Amino acid sequence: METEIKIHIAAVIVGFFLDLWIGDPERWPHPVRAMGWLIGRLEGMFRKIFPKTPAGELVAGGLLAAAVTAATGGIVTAILIAAGWIHPALRFFFMCIMSWQALAAKSLKTESMKVYDHLMREDVEGARWAVSRIVGRDTKPLSRDGIIRAAVETVGENTSDGVIAPLFYLLFFGPVGGFVYKAVNTMDSMVGYRNEKYLYFGKIPARLDDLANLLPARLTGFLLIGTAFFLPGFDGKEAFRIWRRDRYCHKSPNSAQGEAACAGALGIQLAGPAWYFGNLHEKPWIGDETRPVESEDIRRVNRLMMGSAWMALGVGIVSVVWFVGI
Repeated sequence: METEIKIHIAAVIVGFFLDLWIGDPERWPHPVRAMGWLIGRLEGMFRKIFPKTPAGELVAGGLLAAAVTAATGGIVTAILIAAGWIHPALRFFFMCIMSWQALAAKSLKTESMKVYDHLMREDVEGARWAVSRIVGRDTKPLSRDGIIRAAVETVGENTSDGVIAPLFYLLFFGPVGGFVYKAVNTMDSMVGYRNEKYLYFGKIPARLDDLANLLPARLTGFLLIGTAFFLPGFDGKEAFRIWRRDRYCHKSPNSAQGEAACAGALGIQLAGPAWYFGNLHEKPWIGDETRPVESEDIRRVNRLMMGSAWMALGVGIVSVVWFVGI
């Protein structure tokens, strides 16, 4: 048992470093793309089978959630079992690769820093295009400050979805847990909208994502606050104060946890009204506008994200070791 736990932790560490080193090159195959393909195919199939009524769409969305999570967990389990039959080293290899592919710290930094690079060249249209790749809102109405806020918010929110949450599930439930979490998160990003098309169909996948992120999102808030206390240039006290005050200033119970901590640590105001699918949504502001946002805030929030990732790895390993009594 102890040997298996040590192998498990070693695989997560290797995957963590592979993510920081390689990230997610665009032309390389990635399991999330396969998950997206599966979700799209099953959505089309279930919509044809079930009636286009609130009850029918609710059942269809629930079956989608069950099918995608079961398929993901089953495939990962089968791969690891088959690899173990061939050789334990091959199983460890797949564990490392799966841990790497479940994490997204470098890709989150890389994509958000493309926005920063365009802004540094005074290429606002290029920055608007770059931020459109990482946010779900309409980006045409965004001003320069709006583009910066959108990039910072994305890093703050996705510190949980792309880094802390998958790391949590990898450490405590292995590659199967990490990949099932990614499947749930991918479903939410594809069908978890509160618009006419997905109001009922996407309800169960969205609630499943809320449940899966309930603990990791709050851990993310604490980790970002802790990082703000340790790293120079950030305000840990304000990060904690704003997190306590604004952590529920979002329709999702989880999304504002990281955003609020980042807003306080940086001393800026995030969120506010935003356009989605051509409609303006009045959203509350997060944080206090102690100073205007600036391009450097994108670099700063990435330092916070990376610092919290390292802290999460260390705290997570210690927690697993303590929990199993190694």
